[in-house]
Amino acid sequence: MKRALVSVSDKTNLIPFVKGLVENDFEIVSTGGTKKVLDDAGIKTISIEDVTHFPEILDGRVKTLNPYVHGGLLARRELPEHMKTLEKLNITPIDLVCVNLYPFKETIEKPDVKLADAIENIDIGGPSMVRSAAKNYRDVTIVVDRNDYDRVLGELKENGTTTLETRSKLAAKAFRHTAAYDALISQYLTKENGLEDPEKLTLTWDLKETMRYGENSHQKAWLYQDALPKSFSILSAKQLHGKKLSYNNIKDADEALRCIREFDEPTVVAMKHMNPCGIGRGENLEQAWDRAYAADTVSIFGGVIALNRKVDLATAQKMHKIFLEIVIAPGFDDDAYEILARKKNIRLLSLDFSKKDEPTKHEVVSVMGGMLMQEQDTLEEDYHDWKCVTDVQPTEEQLKTLMFAWKAVKHAKSNAIVLANDERTLGVGEGQPNRIDSLKIAVKHAGDDIDERTVMASDAFFPFGDCVEYAGKHGIKAVVQPGGSIRDQESIEMANKYGIAMVTTGVRHFRH
Repeated sequence: MKRALVSVSDKTNLIPFVKGLVENDFEIVSTGGTKKVLDDAGIKTISIEDVTHFPEILDGRVKTLNPYVHGGLLARRELPEHMKTLEKLNITPIDLVCVNLYPFKETIEKPDVKLADAIENIDIGGPSMVRSAAKNYRDVTIVVDRNDYDRVLGELKENGTTTLETRSKLAAKAFRHTAAYDALISQYLTKENGLEDPEKLTLTWDLKETMRYGENSHQKAWLYQDALPKSFSILSAKQLHGKKLSYNNIKDADEALRCIREFDEPTVVAMKHMNPCGIGRGENLEQAWDRAYAADTVSIFGGVIALNRKVDLATAQKMHKIFLEIVIAPGFDDDAYEILARKKNIRLLSLDFSKKDEPTKHEVVSVMGGMLMQEQDTLEEDYHDWKCVTDVQPTEEQLKTLMFAWKAVKHAKSNAIVLANDERTLGVGEGQPNRIDSLKIAVKHAGDDIDERTVMASDAFFPFGDCVEYAGKHGIKAVVQPGGSIRDQESIEMANKYGIAMVTTGVRHFRH
């Protein structure tokens, strides 16, 4: 008779699986709570103590770490010396292991988790058995995922054993399983110790979706989600309508969410190719939409729209008039949803915006042969801390408008320039090799909308006075920029020449 060792924390579908093993001539060895569940279901089991000839000790911390277990797992059946050793020591080979691990992830996801609770949910014996079984996959079947139960039972019923190909694939999955488990433990304890630059970086993600393609149709792509999902994330949004999001959709929507979380008043962000083409705010959502749309009526076509209020009918009716790829908001009124959902291809997503200020400290980006990790640019700023460097002082209203433009310019690609008034962005110039070209693009977009209320934000300092001069010639009345150039004085003098109020923040917001 073949022998299976079964010890699981997640007991979903366990009983029919083990019954299937018994029907295929397996005797069952089990431990603790798993044994009780199986016994209660009328399935005959062998206690782990009867195998190890040793009791569980230390509150269950030691029960399967024993040669009678690991010898039975690691012995190579094709080697006579190994089998003679098992016979001599009266060790029974173990042919199948079904193990999933203590719920460490579920434990640390609890908001009030204590370190001691986390430590007690670090599984030791489980990963050891999984690794032993997986190492010896030529002879042992390792099952760590309940989604594989049917496949394993099917092969056992058809062939009396699992195929070598299946055992190999299950072994690879098992090592991924333990690696991810250890990665979470590593992350948690590293964070507990306040270490920001460990000599080894262990991260783990779960496959959420195999995508149709990547940035272009000839590129394969996969979507992975953080093993500890973040609430305010495009990956946590609920899709209410439309076809699946593409690779580019997800990147654009992520950027729209990063931008919209900057604002508390009713605001609409229109994102196109990971750059804001229009940001509008108002007393209500409809007014904010009107202003975001007016910011760039051409580029918004096919854009990704993020709104920080529940979408009402009036706003939906206006959005329905143009082609939009994605609309993401805290929710949709029933009549608003009905209007928008008339278009088959628009994606409608809802997300809990109350979680927008949850800490999401780090972000990673790949480079060839490695990766970069940094803190997210979520710095909270107060315009009262800014320094006025010109003869003309900004008014309180100008400072508020400058702050609006400053939040917007954070989310445009460098070199970035944003022209804005107190209602909306007027022109956005981004991604140019030099700053003056970005400014010219922004001024062109703003056109005749530049007036006494118009301000300018630059994501980094001015290396020359040319941008300030160009702004002055086109009617800009106030400027916010980081400062810090060795030629700051040139820009300051140019601002004084045109009567511009200019403030420096001491902080730049490059977005590459």
